[in-house]
Amino acid sequence: MNFRNVFRVVQPFFSAVAVITTGGALVFTIYFTELGSQWTVFLGGVLVAAILAEATRMSHSEWIVLRRTAQLTAAKNKLDRETQLRKRAEETIAADKPRLHLIDDVLPTMVALFDSEGRCQYHNRAFIDWLHLRADEVHMQHIRKVLGTKLYQEIATSVHQSLDGHPVHYEQTQLMPDGAIYKLLVEHQPQFSENGKVTGFFMLINDITSPGDVHMPASRPAAAQPTPESVVNQNTFVDSFSEEIMGQTDANHIRAAIEKGDFRLFCQLISPLAIDSAEAEHFEILVRLLEEEEGMMPPGAFFPLAEKHGLLPHLDRWVVQHVVEWATHRNAQDEKRKSAIFFINISGATMGDATFPEFLKLTLADYSVPGALLCFEVSSTELAINPAAVAEFAQRVRLCGCRIALSGFGKERIAFDHIRGFQVDFLKVDGSIVFDVLRSPVALAKVTAINRVAKTIGMKTVAELVENEETIAKLREIGIDYGQGFGISRPQPLAG
Repeated sequence: MNFRNVFRVVQPFFSAVAVITTGGALVFTIYFTELGSQWTVFLGGVLVAAILAEATRMSHSEWIVLRRTAQLTAAKNKLDRETQLRKRAEETIAADKPRLHLIDDVLPTMVALFDSEGRCQYHNRAFIDWLHLRADEVHMQHIRKVLGTKLYQEIATSVHQSLDGHPVHYEQTQLMPDGAIYKLLVEHQPQFSENGKVTGFFMLINDITSPGDVHMPASRPAAAQPTPESVVNQNTFVDSFSEEIMGQTDANHIRAAIEKGDFRLFCQLISPLAIDSAEAEHFEILVRLLEEEEGMMPPGAFFPLAEKHGLLPHLDRWVVQHVVEWATHRNAQDEKRKSAIFFINISGATMGDATFPEFLKLTLADYSVPGALLCFEVSSTELAINPAAVAEFAQRVRLCGCRIALSGFGKERIAFDHIRGFQVDFLKVDGSIVFDVLRSPVALAKVTAINRVAKTIGMKTVAELVENEETIAKLREIGIDYGQGFGISRPQPLAG
């Protein structure tokens, strides 16, 4: 025990010792000396002062005790209230748990939550039943292990786009262990923390196989084939999801958001890979709803509803108009972006909209912006499904001076002759191939071949899903023109 602690222990006794000592001195003076009355009065005054000091100290100590007692009582009451509230919350959760389990068990949509490292944090029964796995084979397991290496490689680009904060929608063909082939609608909805950082993504899978399309092995029992009723239930996904997240199943909320400008634009850098390159940096435009940024709903929750009600063309027009408007007000001293091209993903519905090219022409004229500022990005999947519509769209927007990029190239089997037919400016190599370029000789050869042929017919190449410096060095060695991905840059708000 140090001096300070000793002093704190003996301090309360100092006043009492002083009073007793002074009193003893006074008694000794009166009865055993012949001091005059002056000394007697002096010592008496000292005694009185010591007694008053001790009384004051005791009064102060009593006040402190009363205050601490009151504080302890208040803390105890607060703790009791919080304990009661926690008990009520636990009772409420316990009461709702059976209903939540019921919803989880009967929901036909397959749902899984993967964190930023790709590990499964949550899954419902439909998800593990579809994969024919046990819960312990899915929970906290990496998505590569859950889905299998082959399937993961096919969707790796979509996974990384989701972890990049961008909602993804695609169709996937699934071969089941019994030989049946099903068609799935897969959606990735990124999950954000309060500070805007991507913490993972929800994977939502729906079986959209119609009874006439499912391919069954001859030995499969007829009773196991999907019924029309099950297909109808799967088609209710958009309504149920929208109602759960946004409290409604109509498109008024999305339409109002478009009209009021409640969306926010982000951009991700597309950087030239060659050292000391004279090429300009470009940017891909991403769109988010304002409510997503405020944490009121999951990012991308509006896409299924917008697509169902035919609102994606309206949203595409909103993006084009705001990018062009921003370009007229950007800083004239921003040399980096003076020659930049802004890549805008375009929906299949917009490509089928005959009035969009005229809208584009008028918008560029109103803001006095050259069409070369914009590059419309078309997915290779869309080209494989509807090549005639893509070619016509590309031809019409080129008349406005705009450019065309083909994304996800290499994933689908598309002949270069089809691409040459509508003059693609940028060929974006699919990220699932780029992802394996350091590990797979096949992937490396494929990227090299794509780059060589693209250069032969006059196209710039962009590697998607560039993750690290080693990949950048390899792509630079191959001769790829641009790179895009976390190894280059994460999405940033479009400067206002």
